[in-house]
Amino acid sequence: MTTQRLIDELAAARQDLLDALDRVSPASMTTPGLLGDWSGREVLAHVGYWAGNAVDVIQAVEDGRADEVGEGRPPTDEVNETVARVARDTDMPTVRKREAAIVDVLIERLRRLDPGLLETLLPDGATLERGIAEDGADHYRQHAEELRRALSEGARG
Repeated sequence: MTTQRLIDELAAARQDLLDALDRVSPASMTTPGLLGDWSGREVLAHVGYWAGNAVDVIQAVEDGRADEVGEGRPPTDEVNETVARVARDTDMPTVRKREAAIVDVLIERLRRLDPGLLETLLPDGATLERGIAEDGADHYRQHAEELRRALSEGARG
């Protein structure tokens, strides 16, 4: 995969999620229960956070610190709960701006990334390329699919 393909897939998956969020009622954007305990606002903050994590991983690899990726980070569930808690206390326009800004930073970092670094192995055994896809396009795609399913089930109920 090339960095351009990572960018293209991220942009398409992100747009897919944003399109799904456009179908959510304004109340469900800020009221828990849309996806599990999360509102639309929390989903958007969540994917934005993990896109930011991809930026941090890129930085670590570029700095020669690939072996330190994830070191000292709390468990994923704890991180996700903290992100959701912060999102609940943040207005929707701010959540949207933050998510858009971090995706812009990730895309810019990918444009500047030496493609040879994509094969760098991370401590979990994944390559940098796989880690970027998991935190980026794959993550947006996963939550877009969950959201479409939840919206479809809600329409039947």
